[in-house]
Amino acid sequence: MKQSLLFLSFLLLNSFLSFAAEKPNPVLDHDGDEIRAGVEYYIVSSIRGAGGGGVTYGRSISNESCPLPVVQEKLDLLRGHPVTFTPVNSKEGVVRVSTDLNIKFSEATPVCNESNVWKLDFDEELGQHFILTNGVEGNPGCGTIHNWFKIEEAFDKTYRLVFCPTVCNICNVICKDVGVFSDRRLALGGTRPFTVFILKARSMKNADILKSISSAFRFK
Repeated sequence: MKQSLLFLSFLLLNSFLSFAAEKPNPVLDHDGDEIRAGVEYYIVSSIRGAGGGGVTYGRSISNESCPLPVVQEKLDLLRGHPVTFTPVNSKEGVVRVSTDLNIKFSEATPVCNESNVWKLDFDEELGQHFILTNGVEGNPGCGTIHNWFKIEEAFDKTYRLVFCPTVCNICNVICKDVGVFSDRRLALGGTRPFTVFILKARSMKNADILKSISSAFRFK
């Protein structure tokens, strides 16, 4: 009887270890801490002097219509608006790489009475996919396919934002990195890459962000 219990315990332990080993790595903020679901962070460019800072709301092309595009700030020093991440598994408290998630601004849109969740939209005139607001949070499936993004490792606590959703088994989806278009809108591919640091938003001042980013390059 004892041997049977020991054998069963061994199997359960192996199953637990195998499950744990299969989990993707957690996404880390610039301090090396795990990114947590629902906590506010700044997504800031990791490339100094590339002509941009964090992500924020942009203006619609017509300056009248909604939803608003997601854009990169013009200056390195500008942190933009904080965001939160919601993993596809609502019970998962840690944000992990290569895992479907929603991204949304923590603060409401400045002019539109709409959702602040990011989504993908296609501009037929330009033949380009852009990131806009007014997406849907949660409810994974074919109907929300355009609202799911992933975070992938780049190097040394820097990351790439990626659109490659796996919440719909029968959907044909494109898989591309999120880049920056010529007018600073976030877009699939874009005209230049967008590797980022993820910084805690708690009471951070612009000078603190600049110091944090600068320190990352000082030791490279």
